[in-house]
Amino acid sequence: MQLNPYLTFNGQCETAFKFYEQCLGGKIEAMMSYGESPMAEEVPSEWRNKIIHASLIVDDRLLMGSDCSPEQYEETKGCSVLLNIDNPVKAERIFQALVENGTVRMAMQKTFWAARFGMLVDQFGIPWMINSEPAA
Repeated sequence: MQLNPYLTFNGQCETAFKFYEQCLGGKIEAMMSYGESPMAEEVPSEWRNKIIHASLIVDDRLLMGSDCSPEQYEETKGCSVLLNIDNPVKAERIFQALVENGTVRMAMQKTFWAARFGMLVDQFGIPWMINSEPAA
């Protein structure tokens, strides 16, 4: 079994996934618009360029997402995407990249469980936790 985050966006999925690709060093594997899908005729014309499915591979892990209509979109609450990064310097770099135009909830710092830990909400409204545990 594999658990994979599936993020929903209010029309910014393509921009978000290109941003995540840069920040995380992954590779976008899929980016399909509503207009390219069998549902093209079922959505309003202004939604045909929005994303019905995107996937990003980062270190053999899969992050997926899509746009949803403004009527159905709800801001992410009650969960975060957690990145466990074994290198504290890399963790700091990724934190700084993801928080661009976003909000710091907890600055990167040493904690009792991790060499570095921080929390942020990115410019797309997605909450992230960055964790770098000390080497065993």
